[in-house]
Amino acid sequence: MIHLLLGFFIALAVGLTGVGGGSFTVPALLLIVGLPAGEAVGTAFVFAGVLRLIAAPFYLLGRHVHSRYFRLLLQGAVPGLVLGMYALHSLAGHEGSPWVIILLGLLLAASSSVTFVPRMQNPKFARKNARWLPWLAFPIGVESGFSSAGAGALGTVLLLNYSEMTAPQVVGTDLVFGLVLAIIGSAVHWSFGSVSTQALLQLLAGGVPGVIIGCLLTPRVPAQKLKAVVAVIAICAGLQLVWSGTRSLMTERPANTATLTGKTPNGQPVVLFSPAVKPGLVAESILETK
Repeated sequence: MIHLLLGFFIALAVGLTGVGGGSFTVPALLLIVGLPAGEAVGTAFVFAGVLRLIAAPFYLLGRHVHSRYFRLLLQGAVPGLVLGMYALHSLAGHEGSPWVIILLGLLLAASSSVTFVPRMQNPKFARKNARWLPWLAFPIGVESGFSSAGAGALGTVLLLNYSEMTAPQVVGTDLVFGLVLAIIGSAVHWSFGSVSTQALLQLLAGGVPGVIIGCLLTPRVPAQKLKAVVAVIAICAGLQLVWSGTRSLMTERPANTATLTGKTPNGQPVVLFSPAVKPGLVAESILETK
């Protein structure tokens, strides 16, 4: 039941504001469902991709997708996306989960904070300096690949400030841009085996009606104020991940530490160790010092 409610409210926020999919889903899967970091990001990728797939036709049919800026964003973001996913897979595969959780929390909080950055309007920049747009999109791809979030909030800010597009075009272009990233990310995470099918299906059971209701309610809801509320919640969730990862590191450190305290009269080293340390490892270290 908890998965259905999570999926519904996350999808409702995405349908109403266009942001919050990865920023909510990853912390929820880590802190509430208890998935490992790699699986949480992979499952969030597929979930966000399905939500965007449902919402995209509304913007495509309304001709709110700017094809030129869409291509420029993908040129920079796709290489960054692949780099971010492989960095996550590498760290998560070497028992670096606490560090991965801390990094995820920092990235999610930072990307959500962009909502409150004062707008620096320079609408002629992208038209005169189109070659720079892929480079600006590259870190968005890296962040999205590592955390499954960022394409919505960061892409919207980039297009609002540095292109001459209207607000509906910005939302539509960014949504389809995020959809392509989600499809690529989902395929890579499926190949890694880092997608929880059970959690995904339960999220979708609540998420599909949630995103539809959100899209239908969009004209009647003050999206800007709601987007600020979504950002605040996402920042708090990111900081909670940082705290959770830091606490895990603090509890693991004393449990995995063996301390050399001196030598016996026979010259044998004296080692103090906790029950979590295997005696065989301590015995090996004693033999190596002889």
